[in-house]
Amino acid sequence: MQVSALTTDFYELTMMQGYFSQKHNPQVVFEMFYRTNPFEGGYVVFAGLNDLIDKLENLAFSEEDIEYLESLNTFTPEFLAYLGNYSFSGDIYAVSEGTVVFPGEPLVRVHTNLIEAQLIESLLLNTLNFQSLIATKASRISLASKRGMLMEFGLRRAQGGDGALSASRAAFIGGAQVTSNTLAGKKFGIPVAGTMAHSWVMSFNSELESFRAFAKFYPDNAILLIDTYDTLGSGIENAIIVGLEQKKINKSIGVRIDSGDLSYLPRVVRKKLDDAGLTDAIICVSNDLTEEIVQTLVHDEVPIDSWGIGTHLITGGTQSSLNGVYKLAAKEEDDGTMKPTMKISNSFEKTTNPGIKQVWRFFDKEGGALADLTTLETEKIVPDKKYTFYHPFAEADFFEMQKEDYVKCLPLLTKKMEGGRRLGARPTLQEVQQFSINNIKAFHKSYLRLINPHIYKVSLSSKLKKLKMDLLVAQRRKAKEEIFG
Repeated sequence: MQVSALTTDFYELTMMQGYFSQKHNPQVVFEMFYRTNPFEGGYVVFAGLNDLIDKLENLAFSEEDIEYLESLNTFTPEFLAYLGNYSFSGDIYAVSEGTVVFPGEPLVRVHTNLIEAQLIESLLLNTLNFQSLIATKASRISLASKRGMLMEFGLRRAQGGDGALSASRAAFIGGAQVTSNTLAGKKFGIPVAGTMAHSWVMSFNSELESFRAFAKFYPDNAILLIDTYDTLGSGIENAIIVGLEQKKINKSIGVRIDSGDLSYLPRVVRKKLDDAGLTDAIICVSNDLTEEIVQTLVHDEVPIDSWGIGTHLITGGTQSSLNGVYKLAAKEEDDGTMKPTMKISNSFEKTTNPGIKQVWRFFDKEGGALADLTTLETEKIVPDKKYTFYHPFAEADFFEMQKEDYVKCLPLLTKKMEGGRRLGARPTLQEVQQFSINNIKAFHKSYLRLINPHIYKVSLSSKLKKLKMDLLVAQRRKAKEEIFG
């Protein structure tokens, strides 16, 4: 299905027309990376890549799109004709979707001409920033629950329909097992789940009648909402009555608690269920849960079997966005060679790393991730060699990885698109989720903890560090000469 190429910021189009009219359209390499971890956490789960590739393969300007642009009286007929025949033709190198990643390291490289590299910037950042944010949030909640049953219930609190779909997809990658979003279930193959609302209970003459009716229609999924009137008064008592009736036909029930003290109520409910012989009945909780609340309840051994989480999962909660950016890393010279470029800022943290780069992850003999090394793409990284890891900001801070410290190192960026087309088979969302879960197992729990996580080392190679400093010095010298002559 065609994706409108109008999914871009207007200034991208005005820059593109400027390039087009001046015949200034060299080959370039742009990179996407993010600056800081969200949620004051220690990592990000990279998500949205396969969604982005699908969009890029189908990106085009429709006749209606061109007519709209023409109506703005900003663009020339020649440029509009160019857009009318546009399709993405570049190459994409990226880390695999579901990979655990860290600030400052390139996650995506776009190799194409300048015009279309500008066009896709907004779409790329929109897709990857949001889905990576939600996948990370889901991962944090899932880890807090010790990989318990995590149900994504956020459709009604999401930022619009498209935001809800993207968030359901990303939450599944991060560790959610089911979604309440039926369209997401259809589109992505995510298992769907849902029980009842308080309105179901209130629509019947009695709470008991409502429970019996639900269990009759859904005997294999009788999760009863017990806090409409009085959780420990009528709610659990009526659920037990229905649970015992279901037991006679070899069916079990579950109960959901959506309000009140989630440390106290599940303990009392569990005891009442067990005392009634309903030991196989499950307890589900919801009600504005966060990873911190989930972790506390799990630590306190509150008997909870599944977690229904909406607002704080589907929206990112306290973190509104991931600060991913898209920067020019190299451009073609007149002689056809690619020249490294870098953005220089008064804040050294915002000065980019120049050139076309690769990221190498080093592992110990147990398969644990030790550190990431960002290198120039042309560098040959081989095992059984000592490497120096330079701090990306502090000029004199470095450490050495001796050859006996690691057993393997793997490149993270691989080619995903060539000539505007996907390379290889598209992985299923279930495969991406499993890859993500397996990937995170390589990291020590100190990097994954919710509070004050240990900082995973992402460093620069000797050659990249030297290139950066040489360009920085040269640029500052040039700036002074322009000012003072």
